Amino acid sequence: MLTILGFAMIATFLVLIMMKKMSPIAALVLIPALFCVAVGQGAKLGDYVIDGVGNLAPTAAMLMFAIVYFGVMIDVGLFDPIVRGILRFCKADPLRIVVGTAVLAAIVSLDGDGSTTFMITVSAMYPLYKRLKMSLVVMTGVAATANGVMNTLPWGGPTARAATALKLDAGDIFVPMIPALGVGLLAVILLAVVLGRRERKRLGFLTLDEAVAQEPGTVLVGAGGAAGDSDRTRKTSGGAGTGTDAEPEAAAHRDADDDEGFKGLDPNRATLRPKLYWFNAGLTVALLTAMIMELMPIPVLFLLGAALALTVNFPHMPDQRARIAAHADNVLNVSGMVFAAAVFTGVLSGTGMVEHMADWLVGAIPDGMGPHMAIITGILSVPLTYFMSNDGFYFGVVPVLAEAGAAHGVSPLEIARASLVGQPLHMSSPLVPAVYVLVGMAKVEFGDHTRFTVKWAALTSLVVLCAGLLFGII
Repeated sequence: MLTILGFAMIATFLVLIMMKKMSPIAALVLIPALFCVAVGQGAKLGDYVIDGVGNLAPTAAMLMFAIVYFGVMIDVGLFDPIVRGILRFCKADPLRIVVGTAVLAAIVSLDGDGSTTFMITVSAMYPLYKRLKMSLVVMTGVAATANGVMNTLPWGGPTARAATALKLDAGDIFVPMIPALGVGLLAVILLAVVLGRRERKRLGFLTLDEAVAQEPGTVLVGAGGAAGDSDRTRKTSGGAGTGTDAEPEAAAHRDADDDEGFKGLDPNRATLRPKLYWFNAGLTVALLTAMIMELMPIPVLFLLGAALALTVNFPHMPDQRARIAAHADNVLNVSGMVFAAAVFTGVLSGTGMVEHMADWLVGAIPDGMGPHMAIITGILSVPLTYFMSNDGFYFGVVPVLAEAGAAHGVSPLEIARASLVGQPLHMSSPLVPAVYVLVGMAKVEFGDHTRFTVKWAALTSLVVLCAGLLFGII
């Protein structure tokens, strides 16, 4: 019964948010509360929620101060050179913009933190998507999938969890997986090319006859038009602005208010601190290094980093308050979503639904499939890491799969590597706090992001699995 109710609760949540019948926060709170009552454990709901909040509180604190820290770094101009480089590459071509999104997300993902990746990627790319009326779910989908592939880095989390759960060395798991993960990253780039060509066909693009380096804040000439550069640009395809062949998800995310214009990173904004550029760069490198080396808990590092960044860059109290207020909206949205997710995860774990679902899935595997447990693990990792937290999957399910595989001569290393396959889809899971940073900053409905991204992310996961089999890694 708990197995059926667990799957029913997850299905109900996904259907309601994808159909936009409920907001994610309301769905994350009300649906598990109702199912908790349905299983006869309503009296324990408070305990489950408190346990869930306690488990996710460090994550919420990390996200709150990470948003403030990187928001301040964006304000003071630390990432302007990255933005300029991406803009020079992208120009006004939707194909280049989508590919640039994938490349930027992959590069920034090297720090191992999804929230950081999404904050930097969206800050750099959102103005281009906005001005050219491109589909914002394309941006969120490509960024999340690229980050999911890179999330398998040893310091990203899943590899370390797999190593801990199976008592293996993280390097032995990750290093042989590099070729397969490389193929996965190439698949994301190819996906970006396909989606970019589709956006180019829908909107058209402008070719600049002169190699003009677009500075942040420059009004681009693109879909929707802008006067003054007609002698240096030409429309090469499409019918920008008509929307006659636009996809529903693209149309849903073109902001109707074109009067906002191009609100990119203004090169003359008052918050810039060019004299402190190397201090801020050094502070960020030191922060990320300390995070990778695990010198202190990540929430503490970001708390200290945010306080130091605010104090040095904005020594006057009114300026500090203004910077905090400027990022308060993102902080509130993300932290609120995390604590709402605590209800969902608390009920799933507290009622025993997660354990029953995992046991049912493992028990449903026929004995004759034992020698193929690595493949089965890779396939199961796609849905399970979406519906479960990484902790639940790697510490609850993977050891059981490894034990079943060991009985048929399958190495725990193969099981561990196969368990990483589902990460491209995992990064769009409603149980991953970082995804709310992504959709919140991009002003995309979570349901729209889910509906658009799931199919592409699942396909990327299968590409990684096939590559692992082809290379003999899994």
